[in-house]
Amino acid sequence: MLIGEVARRSGVSARMLRHYDSLGLVRPTGRTGSGYREYSNEDIRRIFHIESLRSLGLSLREVGRALDDPGFTPATLVDDLIRHTRARIAAETELLTRLRRIGAAEPAGWEDVLQTVALLQALGSESAGRRQRAALSSVSEVPAPVEALVEAVLNETDPNVAGALRWALAQSGDAGLALLAAGLDAPVAEVRRRAVQSIAEIPGDAATALLRHALANSDVVVRRYAALALGARGVTDAVPTLIDMIVEEANDVDAADALSVLASDAALADQIATRLVDRLAHGTAESSARQRLAQALADIPGPAASRALAELSADEDRAVALTAAYIRKLRDAR
Repeated sequence: MLIGEVARRSGVSARMLRHYDSLGLVRPTGRTGSGYREYSNEDIRRIFHIESLRSLGLSLREVGRALDDPGFTPATLVDDLIRHTRARIAAETELLTRLRRIGAAEPAGWEDVLQTVALLQALGSESAGRRQRAALSSVSEVPAPVEALVEAVLNETDPNVAGALRWALAQSGDAGLALLAAGLDAPVAEVRRRAVQSIAEIPGDAATALLRHALANSDVVVRRYAALALGARGVTDAVPTLIDMIVEEANDVDAADALSVLASDAALADQIATRLVDRLAHGTAESSARQRLAQALADIPGPAASRALAELSADEDRAVALTAAYIRKLRDAR
């Protein structure tokens, strides 16, 4: 079979077939009387073998070695190809993400594109100061794609930079909530906690709904962050978790402050006092926890809290009784 026919049947150009010949990869076994290359069926089979190996990413040199070296073992080479392919996919994925974010910024011209690229590079900088400046400038100068801000805040370890990123993200309103919601279920605990902290700084009903949902999160730290944020927003769903925090001495002062904020609503004050009393009576036997619960009653107004403190002043646990008596004295002096 002449070279033109081989090219048509194999899909390999005549020029490439000549190149294979010059490299010694496929040398036609025959020549016509006019000196034209003539390929046998075995030559054509070898061409298809070459193309198959090239489709795996092998160089022509590696293809020749694979076909001609009897001692060649493919395992090491295949492992190398897997590593190189993964690296290439990662690089292409990163490029696709960058392009998508630039597109989301809706640039009006190439100057906008360049500014967005510079901002994205700054958000990924190794310098904490540069990352912080990028977060702040994303609000005042070059708007950053929300997806980029969310990725940055979920991965940020520097507290100052994280604070700037949360503030910048909050300026975008609800735009980043869906991505942050996914962060609440991330496999890495720190990512889950950064997600709930970021949601807590975003105002509005949608963020509040997400925080309510976070009260049932499997991560206790996420539940606690959510409860503190909800308490500040006046959401009573947070009360059980806040009381748990007081008992467990986990940010108990902040939890008591949140209960105090909720109790500023007279209609809720007695309900909160009743819950604290129930926990004192049935929820724990540890003296220190009962003391913290009694202390939490100090800033809960209303008759239910006053009655509870009066009863606790005679509690059989002397530390609890003294705490309650002292709080009653302070309340009476107001």
